[in-house]
Amino acid sequence: MKILKVLPLLVLFSLCQAHKDFYTSIGHMTDLLYTEKDLLMSLKEYIKAEELKLQQIKKWAEKFDSLSEAATKDPEGFLGHPVNAFKLMKRLNTEWLELENLVLTDMSDGFISNLTIQRQYFPNDEDQTGAAKALIRLQDTYNLDTETISRGNLPGVNNKATLTAEDCYELGKIAYTEADYYHTELWMEQALRQLDAGETSTIDKVLVLDYLSYAVYQQGDLEKALALTRRLLELDPEHQRGNGNLKYFEYIMTKEDNKSSTTDSDPVVPKTKKGRPKDHLPERQKYEMLCRGEGLKMTPRRQKKLFCRYDNGNKSPVFILSPTKLEDEWDKPHIVRYHDIISDLEIEKVKQLAKPRLRRATISNPITGVLETAHYRISKSAWLSSYEDPVIARINARIQELTGLDMSTAEELQVANYGMGGQYEPHFDFARASNALGSCKLHFHLRALITAIACGIHYLS
Repeated sequence: MKILKVLPLLVLFSLCQAHKDFYTSIGHMTDLLYTEKDLLMSLKEYIKAEELKLQQIKKWAEKFDSLSEAATKDPEGFLGHPVNAFKLMKRLNTEWLELENLVLTDMSDGFISNLTIQRQYFPNDEDQTGAAKALIRLQDTYNLDTETISRGNLPGVNNKATLTAEDCYELGKIAYTEADYYHTELWMEQALRQLDAGETSTIDKVLVLDYLSYAVYQQGDLEKALALTRRLLELDPEHQRGNGNLKYFEYIMTKEDNKSSTTDSDPVVPKTKKGRPKDHLPERQKYEMLCRGEGLKMTPRRQKKLFCRYDNGNKSPVFILSPTKLEDEWDKPHIVRYHDIISDLEIEKVKQLAKPRLRRATISNPITGVLETAHYRISKSAWLSSYEDPVIARINARIQELTGLDMSTAEELQVANYGMGGQYEPHFDFARASNALGSCKLHFHLRALITAIACGIHYLS
C-alpha cells in the first residue's frame, strides 16, 4: 500500500476510476484514506500561498490533519471502526464539496482545479447511504445503543471516533427516507440529546424535532408526538407544518378521549408498533446471536473431545514430512480449522493480485438466474486462476493435497473483501439441478476449506 503515496494524483485516481460501491470493500476504502491525505497536502500548499485570505479553509485543514495522519498509519484498523468508515464516506461525499464551494470564488488554479477533477472519483450519495445503513446494521446486530456508538465506545476497536449531532441527524434522515421510523426516532433523539447538552452544530433543534415527532407518530405514540410538536412550536411558533400537526394531533386525542366511533374518513393513529422493522429472514435471531457470541454453547463433556493436533492431510508426502496444525472447532457437525496454511508472503501476493480486480459481489436471481447485487451481500470479490501466478497454483495444489479433492473440477480461488458492516446472510450454496449434485458437494467443501483458510489469514498466523 505504501507505493500509493508516491503515485501522481491523477494516476492514483485513474486506478480508482473503475471502482464503485466503495463502502462494500475495506480494501478500496483504504485507498480513499490516501486520497484524502493527498488532498490535504494540496490544501496545505494553497494555504501557505494565501493564508491571510483563507483563514476559514485553514480550519478545515487543521480538522482533517490529525485524523488523516492517524488513519494512514493503520488503514485497516482505522476503518475497522464503523464510525470512522461512515465519517470517511460523509467527509469525501459532503464536506469536501462544502470546502470546494467555500473557496470557489477566491482560488488559484492549483488546488480548486485539482479538487474538481478528482471529485469525480470520490464516494457518492450511494456510498454515504450504504455506510449509514451499515452502521445501523451493526447497531442492531450487536445490540448497541446510539449513545455508545456516538461516543465511540465500541467494543473491540482501537481507534476511537465520535459522531456529531449533525452525523446523528444524517443517520436518522437516511432511516427516514427508508420509512424506517424506529431508527429515525433513535438517531434523531440522539442528535437532540447532544444539542440539548450544548453541542455547537450546523443543524438546529427545530429541524430535528420536526423529523422526530413525525417518526414517533408513525409508530403510534401520539402523546409523545404531541409533546415533541409543542416543544418545536416553543422554539419556532410560526412553523407551518408544526402548527398543522399540532391541530391534527389534538383533534385525534380529543376523539380518543371522547371514545367516539370513527368513520372511514376519520383520521386514525398509525397502528405500527415500535421496534425494528420486520425481517424476511427466519434465521435472523440466531444469526445475530452467533455474531454476538451468544450462540449454542458446548457442554464440558463435548468440549473434552475437541483437540489441537498435527495432521498429515490426505497422507500426502508433503504433509507427512511437514504436518499441518489442525484444531477441532465443533463436533456435530465436525468443523475443523487449519492453521498457518498460507504464508504471509503468499497472503500479500494474493491480495496484490486480487485488489485491482475486486468488484461488487453478486448473487444469482432465483427466478431469472441473472447475476445481480443484493443489499444483504456487502462485499467485493475477485477470482484468481492457477495459470495467473505460481502462488495461486501452489495454494490450489496444497488444498488438493490436504483434502484429497480434485481441484480440476473446482471453482477459481475466490478472494472476498468485506466492507463496512460487511455481511452475507445465511444462504444455501448449491445448485438445484439433480445432475449437479456431485459437483455441488465438491464446490461446497472447497469453498468451506478456502473460507477457513481465509479466516485464519489475519487472526491465526
